[in-house]
Amino acid sequence: MSNATLPGDPQGGRRAISVWSVGVSVYFVAVIFRTSLGVAGLDAADRFHVGASALSTFSILQLLVYAGMQIPVGLLVDRLGTKKVLSIGAVLFTAGQLGFAFSPSYGTALASRALLGCGDAMTFISVLRLGTRWFPARRGPLVAQLAGLVGMAGNLVSTLVLARLLHGVGWTPAFAGSALAGAVVLVLTLLFLKDHPEGHEPEPSPHRGAAYVRRQIAAAWREPGTRLGLWVHFTTQFPAMVFLLLWGLPFLVQAQGLTRATAGELLTLVVLSNMVIGLVYGQIVARHHAARLPLALGTVAVTASLWALTLAWPAEHAPMGLLVALCAVLGACGPASMLGFDFARPANPPERQGTASGITNMGGFIASMTTLFAVGVLLDATGDDYGVAFSAVFVLQGLGVSQILRLRGRAARRERERLVASRVETVHVPVV
Repeated sequence: MSNATLPGDPQGGRRAISVWSVGVSVYFVAVIFRTSLGVAGLDAADRFHVGASALSTFSILQLLVYAGMQIPVGLLVDRLGTKKVLSIGAVLFTAGQLGFAFSPSYGTALASRALLGCGDAMTFISVLRLGTRWFPARRGPLVAQLAGLVGMAGNLVSTLVLARLLHGVGWTPAFAGSALAGAVVLVLTLLFLKDHPEGHEPEPSPHRGAAYVRRQIAAAWREPGTRLGLWVHFTTQFPAMVFLLLWGLPFLVQAQGLTRATAGELLTLVVLSNMVIGLVYGQIVARHHAARLPLALGTVAVTASLWALTLAWPAEHAPMGLLVALCAVLGACGPASMLGFDFARPANPPERQGTASGITNMGGFIASMTTLFAVGVLLDATGDDYGVAFSAVFVLQGLGVSQILRLRGRAARRERERLVASRVETVHVPVV
C-alpha cells in the first residue's frame, strides 16, 4: 500500500521539527531516568541491603507500572492533549528520580521507581501523538523511528555519563543532580510545546466519563490494525528488553565466561545497533510501506535463529563472533517493535491515536515482564541452566507470530478501504 499524503495532513517543516524536538527531549530524559538503575544495580544492592531477587523487583515493578499505564495514558492524550500529559509525566518522573536519590530504605526506593515508571509511561505515547499532529502521514514511520533513536541515546547517556557520575560523586548527588534535567525539560514543555499547528485542530468529541473510555478502547480494539500492531510490538521488542534490562549481563558473565567489562561492551553494542538499524528501518518503511510485515517477521526469524544457535552451541561457551552477531541482531528488536505503531496509526482516526498507541505499546512490555519472570523461575528450577531458561523466548515468539499471521489479511484489507475512502473524499470536496 502506498503511504500517500492524506487529506488534511500537516506540512511538517522547521516549526514542526522544533516543537517535536521539545517533546522528544522529555522522552530522552525519561529514558535516562528509566535506565539509570541498570548502571546502579550493585550500588543499590549495597545501599538497601537487598539480594538479587529483591533487586530484580525494581525492574519488574517499573515494567508493570509502565505497561499498566499505557491505555490510561492513551486516553489522557486523546482527551487532554500532548502538552498537558507530557508536563504531568515530567513532574512525576522527576519526583521519582529525586525520591530515589534520597530514599532511606528499600520500600521508599521501590515507591520512587514506581512513581518514575508512571511518569515515564506518559512520554512515548505523547511523542508519537505529537508526530502525527505535526508531520504528514508519509513521514510517520521515520518520525517514530527517530523517537526510538532518541530513546536509545538516552540509554547511552545513562550508561556512559550517569555511571561515571555515580562512581565519582556518590549516590545522592548523582541522582539528585540528574533530576535537574527533568526540571529543564518541564520548563521547555510549558514554554514552547504546542499540541498541533494552526488549522489542524482535532474535531471536538464529548468526554463523558466511563462511557467515553469504553467507547474509545472498544473502537480502537475493533480495528484489526490496532491488534496487529500490539502483536508486532509483543513479538519483536521483548528479547532485547529482557537482555538489556536484567538477564543479559548474568548470561554473558556466568554462562559465557566473559568479564564484566567485555559483557558491558556487548550490551553497548545492542544499543548502538538499535540506533543504526532504527534509521534504516525508518527510511525503508517511509519509502516502501509494504515492507513493514517482512521487516518485523524477518527480525523475529533472525533473532530466534541466533538465540537457538547460541544456546545450542556444542562447546561450553559460544564463540565471540556469534555473541557479537547475537547482540547486533538484538539491536533490531527495538526498531522492529516500532513497526507495530505503523499498523495502528492508519487504522485509527486522529482523535483515537493516543488510545490505539497505548494498546500497541502494551504488547512488548507484557512480553518482557512475562519473560523476565519466566527466566528467573527457570533459572532457579534448573540450577542456572540458561539454555532451558531462555527457551521462554521461543514460546512467546511462537505465540506472537501466530497472531500476526492471523490478523495480517484483515488489517491489510481495512487499510486499503480507508485509503480508497480518503481519496473519494478528496475528489468530492466542494470548491467554494
